Amino acid sequence: MDKEILGIILMFALAVGIALPLGRYISKIFGNEKTWLDKLLNPVDKLFYKISGIDPEKEMTWKQHLTALLTINLVWFLAAMFVLTNMSWLPMNPDNNPSMSGDLAFNTAVSFVTNTNLQHYSGETGMSYLGQLTLMLWQFISAGCGIAIAAVVFFAMKERTTDKLGNFYFFFVRSCTRILFPIAIVVASLLAFNGTPMTFEGKDSIINLQGDKVEVSRGPVAAFVAIKHLGTNGGGFFGPNSAHPLENPNYFTNIVEIVTQMLIPLAMIFAMGFIIKRRKLSWTIFGVMTIGFLMLMIPTVVSEVNGNPAISEMGISQSMGNMEGKEVRFGAAASAYWSIATTVISTGSINSMHDSFMPLSGMNQLLGMMVNCFYGGVGVGFLNFYIFIILAVFISGLMVGRTPEFLGKKIEAREMKIAMIIALLHPLLILAGTAIASYTFANDPEAYASWLNNPGFHGFSEMLYEFTSSSANNGSGFEGLGDNTPFWNIACGIVMLMARYLPIIGPVAIAGSLAAKKYIPESAGTLKTDTPTFGLMVFAVIALVAALSFFPALALGPIAEHFLLK
Repeated sequence: MDKEILGIILMFALAVGIALPLGRYISKIFGNEKTWLDKLLNPVDKLFYKISGIDPEKEMTWKQHLTALLTINLVWFLAAMFVLTNMSWLPMNPDNNPSMSGDLAFNTAVSFVTNTNLQHYSGETGMSYLGQLTLMLWQFISAGCGIAIAAVVFFAMKERTTDKLGNFYFFFVRSCTRILFPIAIVVASLLAFNGTPMTFEGKDSIINLQGDKVEVSRGPVAAFVAIKHLGTNGGGFFGPNSAHPLENPNYFTNIVEIVTQMLIPLAMIFAMGFIIKRRKLSWTIFGVMTIGFLMLMIPTVVSEVNGNPAISEMGISQSMGNMEGKEVRFGAAASAYWSIATTVISTGSINSMHDSFMPLSGMNQLLGMMVNCFYGGVGVGFLNFYIFIILAVFISGLMVGRTPEFLGKKIEAREMKIAMIIALLHPLLILAGTAIASYTFANDPEAYASWLNNPGFHGFSEMLYEFTSSSANNGSGFEGLGDNTPFWNIACGIVMLMARYLPIIGPVAIAGSLAAKKYIPESAGTLKTDTPTFGLMVFAVIALVAALSFFPALALGPIAEHFLLK
């Protein structure tokens, strides 16, 4: 067990250690400084600009940035719908997998375009290779959009007065060609050399140890898994995701995948410090996020390592911890660590079944998504945290009797209204969706018969988890839920759309509004926002909003289930 704990420490240390220089590199990418990849990739960038007729040097306002983002996403959504609903007759379908129904295609297209990757299908039986490659492309596009829009906010935070915030297409193209693509090649190579398939051939027939003939699915898995983690997308090539031995063959690939999914969310925090020349602020933000992460991760690891007390009372040894739903090649500790990392970071990939974790571990997974700003997804995770910074600055200003200011810009009624709307949107989508689902489940005999394998407290948690995952753009699930139905496909699709774009529009609007205001140099009376005291204030605001919003729902689900074990 000591080795498992050391493995967790190693994985986190590697992620932070690589994220620091990567953050500096990302700041150079956005600042158009020279990098070692310029000679190789500048011609590629210019080709994209030439084909699309884009001038990457044309400055854009915050509204123009949002228009570009939404346009790109709409185009790719329509393309995804076409491919998913016509896979049966399109090429690259050696296993003759069927096309998707309209409601499932809607859910899947929305899911991948919004960087959620909630999967109401099983990849090896529900997708052709063309469909998988199409979704792999969306994983680049959605991640690139998230990184690019975060860059817009970073440049709006600089100490100046302007309404011009760079060029979205410049940020987007460079995010894909200079950050995502090179790292994905390295990660995919490491996976392929360790047994992850990378082929376009169909299923392989093997004879197992019992002498039975088994059809084993394969495909371009290594490339898919690399970008699913790097872009915090999380969609699995196979139904079991990274619990599948071909997606995640051994402990080394487990380390590669967990470090990869944490890499860019951490690096973006440090990149912000370099871009606005406030590295102390970036470390303050990193500290707050890390405290939140550790407060969720440590009790989850302890709970899973100690095992199920109900089983212990039966006299059954649990020397390996709670191993239900977990892979022996990873162990309870590494599986618990992954479960919190993937829900906090909004990757949503899994290397074990979250449905089988201890109740309070499931609660911590839910809290990671409910808070949705401890690291978060690529780019958008910082935008969620930015909302809480604005709220904390305003509250702190009221407490000390000073005009709320952040980075030399006054925060006024307009910014506060937007921040409050965005802060309350997340709880609204989760709780309203769960309430509607609970009512439908209780009053619809068909839903009662097919939705839940566990109709008690755990069944409520399954419905709560599904809407929490959708609203957090996470994509993981408790998986005891029969979710491939018109209700769940459409309801979750709507939640994913609203939860992706409104929390982007809000912070960008606030950042654009503040950037256009007169810059006021710091004075002795200015509220310092790069101190531990302010960091604790931000953490308190996050904790208060989460507690007031979600405690009643958690009490009806994982907390009630926990007391049943006593």
